[in-house]
Amino acid sequence: MKLQRLQLLTAMAVSAGVTLSAGLVLFSLSSHSASSQAARTIKIVVPSPPGGVADAAARLLGDQIGRSHAQTILIENRAGAGGMIAAEAVSRAAPDGNMLLIMYPDALIPPHLRKLNFDLLDSFEHVCELVSAPVIIVVNSASAYRTLADLIGAARARPGELTLAAFGPATSFQIAIERLKHAANVNMTYLPYSGAAPVVNALLGDHVTAGLITYSTASEHLNAGKLRALATTSRARIEPLPEVPAIAEAGYKDAEMDDWWVGISAPARTPKERLSQLADWFRSALESPELKAKLAALGLYSVGICGADFARLLRKQYDEFGRVIREANVKAE
Repeated sequence: MKLQRLQLLTAMAVSAGVTLSAGLVLFSLSSHSASSQAARTIKIVVPSPPGGVADAAARLLGDQIGRSHAQTILIENRAGAGGMIAAEAVSRAAPDGNMLLIMYPDALIPPHLRKLNFDLLDSFEHVCELVSAPVIIVVNSASAYRTLADLIGAARARPGELTLAAFGPATSFQIAIERLKHAANVNMTYLPYSGAAPVVNALLGDHVTAGLITYSTASEHLNAGKLRALATTSRARIEPLPEVPAIAEAGYKDAEMDDWWVGISAPARTPKERLSQLADWFRSALESPELKAKLAALGLYSVGICGADFARLLRKQYDEFGRVIREANVKAE
């Protein structure tokens, strides 16, 4: 299983920092003429470098839709400014459904920290939430902390000494940490890292007390016995870790958060018929047993919540993040 997972991640250029030719990956099974293909090309813009959950989900879905619907799907990685470079570019694209934006929770933070040239919510038609990735609190397996209560108790006894690592700053992971600190009334030092891999390395090297990462990032090391999960920030226990309590069970319900997710949006004023078609394609792809198996290998879950329900999730999290940012005085990076 480990070898299969490594092969899958390698095939999708998962090592962050790997540069793909022209930043594009092409999925095309159409046998039509070049002009016909051009008219049906869909570009999916990922606001992060190649590698990681959002990029992997986009590539898997692009491949599935390309094969199932004879579409030409381009995946373009356009990182920078907390995802806002990609978001602004797609917001200004023609509203025909041929240029789409991968969205995830971290994109909801920059608008609270600085003025943008567009409205992150109203500049888009939000098509679907595609996949989710549970978030967990982990420690090195050699750590003395075996439960979240142990960790919180130590943090209270030694204010400011214990460290919590996560991707950041100014990300949804920092928001989750601030919520935990507030719910538990403790002072722990947040250490931001440039990505999930450096967080894992810090945990394995015992350079930090604990970390907040997705299960998909930690699964290999959890299975190898190198890391220990203390709790999930989800509202319920997760299937791969049935023995690990949800954070509310540990006594900190106010620290609950929706799982980290990946969604897709189109420019505002895209016709309803086109949005409906896109939603159908993505839902159909997510129901594929083949794709579900590939996602599960990465610790991801198919979701397929589309249209108004996805838009409501975005608005809810946007408002929640804004409140935490104001209360915790989170600053731009």
